[in-house]
Amino acid sequence: MSKKPTPIRPRDLLKATSTPIHPFDQIHGVETSGLVPAANLITGHPNDEHVTAYYGVAPSILRTLIDLWRETPPPEPIHSYTFIDIGAGKGRAMLVASELAFRQVIGIELNPTMAEAARRNLAHWHQSHTTDATAPRLTPIQLLEQDALTFDFPSTPSLIFLFHPFEAPVLKQLLRRIETQFAKRPGTLDILYVNAECRTILDKHPAFTRLFSGPVAMSPEDHAADLAAIAQQEEYGSTGDEECAIYRYTGR
Repeated sequence: MSKKPTPIRPRDLLKATSTPIHPFDQIHGVETSGLVPAANLITGHPNDEHVTAYYGVAPSILRTLIDLWRETPPPEPIHSYTFIDIGAGKGRAMLVASELAFRQVIGIELNPTMAEAARRNLAHWHQSHTTDATAPRLTPIQLLEQDALTFDFPSTPSLIFLFHPFEAPVLKQLLRRIETQFAKRPGTLDILYVNAECRTILDKHPAFTRLFSGPVAMSPEDHAADLAAIAQQEEYGSTGDEECAIYRYTGR
């Protein structure tokens, strides 16, 4: 979803929507659709003013971006990586990633309502994959209801996923935490950044190396769903792609 130029902060113009239902939800019986404005995600946290709206990532974009990441190539095999969705929302990215060959999938979500929606989706996802013999084998999944800035990263190589969950001040704090926890193991943390509005912070950061930057196209089905979902958002339009970037923590 790309925004049209506006002098007003776009997040203040968004309207909550719960329809239409995304094809991903129709196929899998989960509920990850809709757009939830930042104003509806307030928790009383000091960083509330920097929170952005919830909108589930297009599954095709996430899958393509992971394929691009694997072509970089990562220094370790994918089965050794923990996929970490920061600002997991209703859990769509977690569900998509769990069908891939990661060591584990962790979602971090601060908002209790979003976290509860994600837990319901994860429960249904597990159940449906258990009863369907043709479904892919799932990676272990864990949802944490907490502040991402207090998260202790695992000792495994890590792949962080960001669908622009917060604005620059919080991103800078997150990068400082990453530096602290990965200082002795550079090269073992990568970032997938979708709707990369704050990518200049990472581009200028001496401890991160950009591996990819550019638009990633949605599938026709995802683009149609995107157009329908934002039809009520007068300040927004859909170009059928998202500006994305991939970064690796390489140390100073």
